[in-house]
Amino acid sequence: MFNFCPSCASKAIFFEKGKLFRCPGCGFHYYHNIAAATGCVISIPDGEVKRERHHGSQNLSSKKRSSERILFTVRGKEPAKGKLDLPGGFVDHGEGVLECLYRELKEEIGWAPIIQPGVGLSGVFKFFASFSNVYPYKNIVYNTCDIYFTVAAPGLSDQDLTLEKNEIAGVQFLKPEEIDYDKIAFESTRRAILTYFNK
Repeated sequence: MFNFCPSCASKAIFFEKGKLFRCPGCGFHYYHNIAAATGCVISIPDGEVKRERHHGSQNLSSKKRSSERILFTVRGKEPAKGKLDLPGGFVDHGEGVLECLYRELKEEIGWAPIIQPGVGLSGVFKFFASFSNVYPYKNIVYNTCDIYFTVAAPGLSDQDLTLEKNEIAGVQFLKPEEIDYDKIAFESTRRAILTYFNK
């Protein structure tokens, strides 16, 4: 990531322990730490989706929850452009994971669950899994901790959504048996979906 020390411009800077850039000349230290990210399984009871923007391929079957569909986004940019993902994103400075998830839903798909007074975000989003991930972006590899939540959205359809076109190319509402796991963007997302369906 660094060819020269950002502090003194020395070429002697080196990377150690898989996370620390250190310059022996001026003492500069930079820890390339784990980035936190969120993802959300939005569950829609089967029969509630009015129409779909894309159709998934039938591939794997599920042991349960065959009466629901899951909202997947289609990535509109690299990495993994054109592949399936869950709504969510990176946690900003000064932000908690639930605040991040709510913001990312509003930004990416133009929808978020209604938060009733006195309930709060923790009463709506339910944590169910967390996995490590690798996110390569513009020649920098970010190691991430991806934190996954669920939320039910009866009646939700693509007509309720306003997609962030620079980020999201489309959406798919897929039943468990329609999910092609080879088309999911990231390993952490694949693991989250498998965990959600208890596979």
